[in-house]
Amino acid sequence: MGHVPGEWTRSGGATLERMSPEFRIREFRRADFFRLWEIDQKCFAAGVSYSQPELLFYMRRPRAFTLVAERDVSGNGTGVQSTEMETVGFIVAEAARVTGHIITIDVLEEARRSGLGSRLMAAAEERLRAQGCSAVSLETAVDNAAALAFYKKHHYFLVKTIPRYYSTGVDAFVLKKDLLSDGVNR
Repeated sequence: MGHVPGEWTRSGGATLERMSPEFRIREFRRADFFRLWEIDQKCFAAGVSYSQPELLFYMRRPRAFTLVAERDVSGNGTGVQSTEMETVGFIVAEAARVTGHIITIDVLEEARRSGLGSRLMAAAEERLRAQGCSAVSLETAVDNAAALAFYKKHHYFLVKTIPRYYSTGVDAFVLKKDLLSDGVNR
């Protein structure tokens, strides 16, 4: 199934999202795994990035899902699935009874500030909402200023700090978002 310029696509649930013809978000396929692991290695430092077994473990959890972001590198702007689509990011999330969990969101440096991370997050949040989650949480390093700004923009709020969460000894903030409101009042 191709993606044509300006096409409306499902964002993991009942709502439709207008996608830039340059990018598309799709479901994970087995053949994607090694590329996603490579992206994780580029996005996060050693001690924060996942080993292959760790990433696979999280992706295979019973209620987990992975969405893959691709960029059209053909230059024709059609987004038609071909060898001209390049994987540039992904998100792994897990639906729980009440609160979903964003396990990781990774977007390559050259695709950042394009709105792609926001689209991945919105698609995952919509999927979690559709699976009955009323909130979503995640962890991020206390010294990751770019991630903190991104999550603040998307209406996540601080719940607590976990000391020495990462193997590097860095603490993590646990952030949360209410999925039943629009988050405007936060």
